[in-house]
Amino acid sequence: MEERLAISGARRLLGRLRDVMAGPGSAQERLDRVVRLIAADMVAEVCSVYLMRAGDILELCATEGLFAESVHRTRLRVGEGLVGVIGATARPLALSDAQSHKDFAYRPETGEEVYHSLMGVPILRQGKVSGVVIVQNRVRRHYTEEEIEALETVAMVLAELVASGDFVSPDELHPVGGIATMPHRLDGVRLNAGLAIGTAVLHEPRVIIRQVVAEDPIAELDRLQRAVGEMHESIDRLLRRSDLGEGGEHHDILETYRMFAEDRGWLGRIREIVRGGLTAEAAVQKVREDTQARMKQITDPYLRERMADLEDVANRLQRHLASKDALPSEPLPLDVVLVARTMGPAELLDYDRERLRALVLEEGSPASHVAVVARALDIPVVGRLTGALSNIEPGDQIVVDADNAQVLIRPGEDVQQAIEKSLNELSYRRARYQSLKGLPAVTLDGHVIELKINAGLLIDLPALDATGADGIGLYRTELPFMVRSTFPRVEEQVQLYRRVLDHAGDRPVVFRTLDIGGDKLLPYLPGAAEENPAMGWRAIRIALDRPAMLRQQLRALILAAEGRPLNIMFPMIAEVAEFDAARRILTMEIDRARLRGVTLPSALMVGLMLEVPALIWQLDALCRRVDFVSVGSNDLMQFLFAKDRGNARVADRYDELAPAALACLAEIVRVTSERAVPLSICGEMAGGTIEAMALVGLGFRTLSMAPSSIGPIKAMIRSLELAPLHRYLAEKISHPSHSLRDALREFARDHGVTL
Repeated sequence: MEERLAISGARRLLGRLRDVMAGPGSAQERLDRVVRLIAADMVAEVCSVYLMRAGDILELCATEGLFAESVHRTRLRVGEGLVGVIGATARPLALSDAQSHKDFAYRPETGEEVYHSLMGVPILRQGKVSGVVIVQNRVRRHYTEEEIEALETVAMVLAELVASGDFVSPDELHPVGGIATMPHRLDGVRLNAGLAIGTAVLHEPRVIIRQVVAEDPIAELDRLQRAVGEMHESIDRLLRRSDLGEGGEHHDILETYRMFAEDRGWLGRIREIVRGGLTAEAAVQKVREDTQARMKQITDPYLRERMADLEDVANRLQRHLASKDALPSEPLPLDVVLVARTMGPAELLDYDRERLRALVLEEGSPASHVAVVARALDIPVVGRLTGALSNIEPGDQIVVDADNAQVLIRPGEDVQQAIEKSLNELSYRRARYQSLKGLPAVTLDGHVIELKINAGLLIDLPALDATGADGIGLYRTELPFMVRSTFPRVEEQVQLYRRVLDHAGDRPVVFRTLDIGGDKLLPYLPGAAEENPAMGWRAIRIALDRPAMLRQQLRALILAAEGRPLNIMFPMIAEVAEFDAARRILTMEIDRARLRGVTLPSALMVGLMLEVPALIWQLDALCRRVDFVSVGSNDLMQFLFAKDRGNARVADRYDELAPAALACLAEIVRVTSERAVPLSICGEMAGGTIEAMALVGLGFRTLSMAPSSIGPIKAMIRSLELAPLHRYLAEKISHPSHSLRDALREFARDHGVTL
């Protein structure tokens, strides 16, 4: 009964607000009537509206209850005072004794010293704070959740009045001209390599909401139900698309995405708000903005990526609800550089692949669903570009240099010409690399180098044939686990690993067991926050503490092999005892499979990834136990130099081509060579031409890299005479230099090596 009365009261207030906003008078006069109406309906002595001005300033633009002379005089910076805190956090605030709060800021011109309690909510539009609305009472009032919810709904209606531009011109907050027309560079993180140039298109699929307050909530619920059904059908059509190839993790991602679209809690919240008096479109928008506000408080990268998927679903549902005149209708330019804060995977597929050149994200990670799909489409992606949306205007020329994780905004004519030249040269080089596909990677003096690819998704496998690689030196088994909402059953894992082996044919595949933890989190394996997650509870440490997970994965790998050779690699081994423990679990699974009559692998090779420097001083004992060693250069260099590769301040401070790093690698080569243990390297270091040249000079004969690096590395190797390089490194490796990079580049130039 109380809930029905609350809903009825909310509808009545929304209806009266709609009448005021549609009525006569200037924007200021209507806003003045709105604050009086809200104060009366919510039984508050004060209702005030603050709007965002240039420079992150919140200005009092209308009030009922405070002194009239304070309007347009009282200003608070974002973060200053309680109003500023609401503006900074985009979260509601309700206090029974506001003046005792540490952030309370007294403004004598307002006369608010007699009011004790305060409730305020942000006015949100398109995920950004455009103002704050507050109510105040003299008594120490405890505001209820229902009252906060009602004021949030009112704020959404106010957002439409603010959007008219009668109070604050859009040009004031987003000036055209000045610095916005100047060239600018942003640095981020490479999510998918490549180089592209094109015209900026801001990913803003937001529907123009023509009506916020519903006239007939029952009819709105019917519209919502029809739109949800249409959305599910459209997602099913996406799942049936074939342009990304059969199967693959992109299909798993879209299946997970469909689960978001069917989430009962999310849809139930939208229906509840519709019953409260908003239109279906406005209800979806309100839930989305609530989600965005909560997401700002989340630091977990996996959860943030999943929230991006949910926002993608909200966009899609709004488009199904909207009439055609509410949808963006601008035609796409021929060369599109898509710019977004974040994106879901299905949103990327909505764009014309023939026109899409690159993707730029303010957020994002290599494991995000949209990055996975972008890699399948071979689209360069740069993420974590702070300020991208505030610095890039629609129609700007954009250069995306994903190889160097840079984005150039409005580049000069000379830069554009240089990029066009680079793209032409890149096209020529790709054609040349393609001509090398069937040729071996052999040096001028006859040393054969094996070049393999790193993979982690089924959509990576076609690169085996496209590049002519010798096999898969690293198959990251954790990526399929990360795109699922539950731990995959053994049968599901068997199917996946079998497809990998089937595609590889006679070429070897090295499966790395789960390397989770650190920055690779599973939603169904919660872990405590760690100060240094890269050096914390991850990889083999989790596997040995949760042996059931490891047993299931090893069982699946044995079943998938079906009499074929099987190569298994354990990650993050720090001491011999850890390898022994992991291998014992594998031996038990082999024995169990034998007893059950399972066809065992024709050959079983068991090795480890050398990432922890402590293992270098245990290599002699370790080599008696392992069948192969693979260096993981990313973590090895991170731990060797005590540098966090996710920290921009130190990530590039130390060079893997420093003498100390090369001496460390040379020692690994020496010990494994003396023990006749096969050695490879599969970190990012193996994919750079100058780095790969150094590795070959040290004695590495198997390199595993991203598929796009196979061609350049093969061209380098086929132009290299190894003996002079080996002598050169032996001479330079003891020098106390910061890096040998320049020296190695000079060697390549002097000896005609293709870099």
